[in-house]
Amino acid sequence: MTQRVAIIGAGPSGIAQLRAFDSAKKTGQDIPEIVCFEKQDDWGGQWNYNWRSGIDKYGEPVHSSMYRNLWSNGPKEALEFAEYTFDEHFGRPISSYPPRAVLWDYINGRAEKSDIKKYVRFATVVRWVDYNESTELFTVTTEDLKTGKTASSDFTHVVVGTGHFSFPNVPEFAGIGTFPGELMHAHDFRGAERFAGKDILLIGASYSAEDIGVQSFKMGARSVTYSYRTAPMGFDWPQGIEELPLIDRFEGSTAHFSNGVSRKFDAVILCTGYLHHYPFLPSGLALDSPNNVYPDTLYRGVASENNNKLYYLGAQDQWFTFNMFDAQAWYVRDLITGKASIPAAGDQRISIDAWLKRFNAIETAEDEVKFQADYIRDLIEQTDYPMFDLDEVTRTFMAWKNDKKKNIMTYRDKVYPSVMTGTMAATHHTPWLSELDDSLERYMAPVPSESVEDLAATEKAKSK
Repeated sequence: MTQRVAIIGAGPSGIAQLRAFDSAKKTGQDIPEIVCFEKQDDWGGQWNYNWRSGIDKYGEPVHSSMYRNLWSNGPKEALEFAEYTFDEHFGRPISSYPPRAVLWDYINGRAEKSDIKKYVRFATVVRWVDYNESTELFTVTTEDLKTGKTASSDFTHVVVGTGHFSFPNVPEFAGIGTFPGELMHAHDFRGAERFAGKDILLIGASYSAEDIGVQSFKMGARSVTYSYRTAPMGFDWPQGIEELPLIDRFEGSTAHFSNGVSRKFDAVILCTGYLHHYPFLPSGLALDSPNNVYPDTLYRGVASENNNKLYYLGAQDQWFTFNMFDAQAWYVRDLITGKASIPAAGDQRISIDAWLKRFNAIETAEDEVKFQADYIRDLIEQTDYPMFDLDEVTRTFMAWKNDKKKNIMTYRDKVYPSVMTGTMAATHHTPWLSELDDSLERYMAPVPSESVEDLAATEKAKSK
């Protein structure tokens, strides 16, 4: 059969795979037939924010965990595409921490320039993927959400680009069923405005808890409490934010913590992570792994040990994001086209075990960043993707962590130089803590048409 590649998902990972094939085509290489299935009406994955929470207009679960007023919580200089810079897209320096709409515009701009939309079937959800050992083909069953029609088609290769931040991990807490206030997982959080004047509890001590809590504080929450399982985040929190150990039990609106402290809350948000869950794959093909920076059973972090024609992009926990997806996609492209080859099963296992040994020796956050930088370097060295200074990106990550330690509420006002172009980011016209408008139009405006005081007055009026 002529090579046919199914790409599941048109978020940053799926778009990276499309870009990789398009890049090869532009150099005169033959590429396979490509079909990308995206269940939303547009691409962008998590960055394609939709106001619908729970169920979309087709009756499908909303897989995005995005929310209003989300700004990048890491420097854009650490995720910049090596072959499509922020300078090229925006034509002028912008700040290091853009809001969601600006990052979506950047992702969309690269994709539109590549003319790859023709490969994507939007509003089409993958229901099931099966593999026939005798024919060595995948049968991909999809549903067109606009028409309701189901269809099946055969492919030689499948690329899973759905990410792993869609299916919440929801632990049990004694008495939580008695809590009378608003209770949700971070996946269903869509904005902090409704928590103004309220006491909220966030269970978790990682990035989603940190950001949702800070966002809620910014939007006027009366108090924000974090409950940690292992260790506190330890930032110098402003008055009104505190960290307490794990919940012992709930009794109505009162949460009892393991150190004997009790607090009453109006809302509880479970920031307890996500599961690797692929409802469209049988168990023999689905990745089964904790969330970490090197999942087992993936050769070079992308090719399934169980079936070397099945690939995962972005299955790792991530320091690096967009440019790591690119490095992975370029390598997967070369595996599919035969420009690169996968070794025998025994050698795959030797490689995986070597990386796992390094992974298990990680002791600090800096070790983990360097580990992921080395992983990306290893992938890029196999392909023609532009190499970039991964050590400098690592230094940017460490500076970012240091800025957060100094002031968790103002780190987004810091600026860094681009690793790709050397351009120093611009200081944003409005400090993040005072900026209540996350639109692309206001962000890009050289002089805001509305003062911070006017914005605050507008938001206050809306909340009445």
